[in-house]
Amino acid sequence: MLDLSRIDFMRRGAFGRMLKTERRMRQRTTTGARVVCVASGKGGTGKSILASNLASRRAERGERVLLVDFDAGLANAHLLLGLSPTYDLGHVAAGTVRLDEALVEGPHGLFLLSGGVGRPALADPGRRDLDRLFRALRPAEDDFDLIVVDHGAGMGFGTVAHLAATSTLILVTSHEVTGLSDAYALYKRAITVNPTIRVGMVVNRAPDEPTATAAWTRFREACQRFLRTQPEWIGFVPADPAVARSVEYRVPVTTSAPDSAAARAFERVSSWPPLDLARTSSAFYERALRALR
Repeated sequence: MLDLSRIDFMRRGAFGRMLKTERRMRQRTTTGARVVCVASGKGGTGKSILASNLASRRAERGERVLLVDFDAGLANAHLLLGLSPTYDLGHVAAGTVRLDEALVEGPHGLFLLSGGVGRPALADPGRRDLDRLFRALRPAEDDFDLIVVDHGAGMGFGTVAHLAATSTLILVTSHEVTGLSDAYALYKRAITVNPTIRVGMVVNRAPDEPTATAAWTRFREACQRFLRTQPEWIGFVPADPAVARSVEYRVPVTTSAPDSAAARAFERVSSWPPLDLARTSSAFYERALRALR
């Protein structure tokens, strides 16, 4: 005689296993680190200052934050945070040290992975170099709440792979036409390799609000005319002598002068709502690996 109770038990067992698998997949998707890229296209926009203040401010709120200085070979985030790393991206990529051995703790408990200084090979890494590096960085997604990736100027292969993988990009520019032109090129590239990417724009070191607003208007109109889309407007950071002093002190301005105009602006940037939603459907560095192929 057919044992219906056994069949029912087997069905319930299979269903239970399916639920457990789905639960694990959901946890992996929702508990992995949020990854935010910070890029400018042009050097000299103060992008690294913004990235370091963003990371510091989010860590101060109690998040586990990792700042990755991907301006490999020309890194300066460690200087802005007053840190002296022994190891950097190059050591991790080469397998000389593990990722956790290369991290150094900074203000408010954030961790930094330095890009290193004077490493020409890291300035324009190839697919094989990035493959090793991305595989080495993958465990960080299980250990942190937020990973902020500070990119160097331009659109190297590593930057483009990150843009293809991320859900969220903060685009930093100056108000000058050269800065806006390079930011436009980077934005166009980002939405080409990743049509679903969410981009927020910051005009940094603006002399005043009307100048920043005018720059944003020109940028937005050009994007709408030629790309039929536009980034979101996060806001502007005013030119502020408190920032220069913070760089000299090697402390984020949000810590050294929290009531300054620039610090208040960085606070607004760090409160941009998409930062709390910057997850992807699968692990970030797995997506970045696929982008290499």
